[in-house]
Amino acid sequence: MPLRNFDPATSAAYLTAARVPEELHDEIIGATHGHPLGLGLLTDVFARGGDVRVPWPPDLVGMLLRRFLDTEPGIAHRRALEVCALARVTTEALLRDALELTDAHAEFEWLRELSFVEAGPDGLFPHDLARDVLDADLRWRDPDAYRYTFHRVWKGIRRGLDSAGECEQQQAIVDLKFVFRNLPGVLSPVDWQSWGSAQPERAEQADHSAIVDLVRTSEGDESAVHARRWLERQPEGFFVLRDTDGSIRGVLGLLELSRASPEDVRADPATRAAWDFARRTAPSRPGECVAITRIVIDSADYQNPSPTMNSVPVLTFQRYFTLPHLSWDFLALAEPDRWNEYFAVADLPRAEGADFTVGDRHYGLFAHDFRRRDVDEWLTVVTDRALAQGHSGPEPTMSLPLALSEKEFAEAVRNALHDLRRPDLLSRNPLLHTRVLHKRSSPDDPDPVVLRALLREAIDSLASDPRDDKLFRAVDRTYVRGAATQEAAAARLGLPFSTYRRHLTRGVTRVVGWLWDLEVYGEAPSGREHM
Repeated sequence: MPLRNFDPATSAAYLTAARVPEELHDEIIGATHGHPLGLGLLTDVFARGGDVRVPWPPDLVGMLLRRFLDTEPGIAHRRALEVCALARVTTEALLRDALELTDAHAEFEWLRELSFVEAGPDGLFPHDLARDVLDADLRWRDPDAYRYTFHRVWKGIRRGLDSAGECEQQQAIVDLKFVFRNLPGVLSPVDWQSWGSAQPERAEQADHSAIVDLVRTSEGDESAVHARRWLERQPEGFFVLRDTDGSIRGVLGLLELSRASPEDVRADPATRAAWDFARRTAPSRPGECVAITRIVIDSADYQNPSPTMNSVPVLTFQRYFTLPHLSWDFLALAEPDRWNEYFAVADLPRAEGADFTVGDRHYGLFAHDFRRRDVDEWLTVVTDRALAQGHSGPEPTMSLPLALSEKEFAEAVRNALHDLRRPDLLSRNPLLHTRVLHKRSSPDDPDPVVLRALLREAIDSLASDPRDDKLFRAVDRTYVRGAATQEAAAARLGLPFSTYRRHLTRGVTRVVGWLWDLEVYGEAPSGREHM
């Protein structure tokens, strides 16, 4: 049978009996999770004059690892152990995906038989001490393999998010974030001891008074007024965490500013600051969403690590994955200076010039523009930063895409069509700096050849429907094949000039619409949507 953890009091008594100084107790108990094997080994190391402080030296990690493993595992089994150490729970499907196997049944069954691995309702999981030892060993022994396995595990979890329901999606996000728990880095707002223990649930009408009272108690009357207004306007954006007696432990308010009235946005200093920052930095376009996590309050710990703060990444990640056409996402926190470094590494840097005050409390905004990096690009960047030892700040920021209004975008497309055969003129077109071109060429060195190819693709889209052949031929003859004048193009097509102009105008409008949908929504329209 697997050894069970000692509780903190029993662990402390054990260390006292072994004459380990009291000032080392908390560190040793925390590092071993009270596991008798770990406590015994560390007291033995201490008695012989060894260093037992975290992080443990490689030789101590190796000693612990040998205590857990009776025999040296083969390559396939060792890789299975590494996956099991990283993931909160390991299923056969995750193991198959992470190890790139067609069948991982044998490896899964081998894990199940290990004395320090237990089976739960969601899958297999190792004892906490064994997990930490395996994780530390791989990071030290083969950093490249650790990075590879790390990416395979989180991407395997990520793939299941899109098809999951709301509750299953939240659990998958808990699993995704869990993978990051042991990485060295800056202060994290996560309380790992309670991570995943409480799930946020949507607030009910009956909760509204208690929510307003909690906001008033924690942040004052003015904040309570704003909370009440947003509860009336967007009640579906409020979530609560409950204590065992059903009372509200914490509240989170997530808002969509693009659905709010200008009057409501201006009435709240937080939403006004977020909207103004987005507007002066890179305005959202029609159809794009601007969101903010406006309220984060834990009744016991306010905005310190707590089950409520744990819910912030769960709910915001869920928003990233599910909210269509998200542009800016903001997080409002009090005492913002203490979070600057953490959120900079997380690619949600402080929104410069967007601090605000409500009552006598100072707040800051942390922001990410998902037009610059979509959610999967963002996750990859954050993962690479977290894996980088000694990372002291964010990498140089990518060039921000130019956010043109629909009218400006249409004008730029028409100019680009006119200059289609002139790369020197295309190189000056503002389309080169828009989101759609950033996706296809280097943001720091936009290529007019790529722009020309994109324009050709948009023109060719007209040929996909035989009913639009007349539009395609008018645009193709005018801009792709070229003609000295529009009159000459009409003559080449054998059309009266008025008919040619009508076809050309409709064709250009369709090309503009095709590219605008690609710019704003990330995908081109299907069929004849821009008739």
